Amino acid sequence: MFNEVLAKVHSAAVWGVDAYAVEVEVNARPGKAVTVVVGLPDTAVKESRDRVITAVTSSAFRFPYGRVTFNLAPADVKKEGPSFDLPMALGIVAASDQLPLRDLDQYWVVGELALTGDVRPVKGALAIALSARKHKIKGLILPTANAAEAAVVEGLDVYPVRHLREAAEFLAGTTLIKPVSIDPNTILGEFDAIEHDFADVKGQEHVKRAIEVAVAGSHNVFMLWAINRAGAGPILKRRIPGGLPEEAYHAAA
Repeated sequence: MFNEVLAKVHSAAVWGVDAYAVEVEVNARPGKAVTVVVGLPDTAVKESRDRVITAVTSSAFRFPYGRVTFNLAPADVKKEGPSFDLPMALGIVAASDQLPLRDLDQYWVVGELALTGDVRPVKGALAIALSARKHKIKGLILPTANAAEAAVVEGLDVYPVRHLREAAEFLAGTTLIKPVSIDPNTILGEFDAIEHDFADVKGQEHVKRAIEVAVAGSHNVFMLWAINRAGAGPILKRRIPGGLPEEAYHAAA
C-alpha cells in the first residue's frame, strides 16, 4: 500500500507547424489495479499506457500497484502521437518516489518509448524547441535522434537521452548529460552539398518556376491533385535546395 501521490512533468505537443505546452500529471493511489489516460488522448496516446507500464518495469523501476491516472492538460485540446511516453514514465518514477527527480518544472520532456525502455524519435522537435525557448524553459530532454534538429535553436539546452533509465538518472543528478551544441552553418552546408537538382525533372516547368519564386520569397508552397498523383510533388520537394541559386536558398533557409 502507498499514499496518494501526484507528480507533474512538463511536455509539449505539435499543432500544425507550432508547438504548445502540455502538463503530464500522474496520480497514484491505493485501490483496484487500473491505469487510465485522460485529457482528450487519441489512440496512440491511449496505447501509451501499455508501453509505459512495460518500459518502466524493463528499466528496473516498479510500476505502482493501484489506481494510476495520467492527465494531459489542457484537457480541451486533443493530444496525438506517442511523444508523451517518456514524460508519463518519468511521472511514474517521481510519483512512486523511486528516484528523487529534481527541477522537473525547468525541463520539457518528449519521447516515444520502446518496451525495453529505449527512447525513440518523435516528430516536431524543432517546433517544440522553439516553443520551449519562448516559454523560457531551461532545457529540453528528448530522444538522441532528435537532438541535432532541436539544438539549432539558440538559447536552449538540449539534452539527448537513449533510455528511460538514463533520463531518470539525469533528473536525479546521478548521470551527467552534456547539452548538444550544433552549428547551424554546418547543417546548411550539408544541404548545399545535396546532388538533387531541378534539371533532373523533365517538364513541370511552370511548377518549378513557382517553387523557385515561392521559396526565394519565403512563401509556402501547396501542391495537390494532378501533381501529386503523378508523383512529381515529392520529387520536386527533394530538389528544392539544389534547384535554387545559392543566395536565394540561404535567404529562404
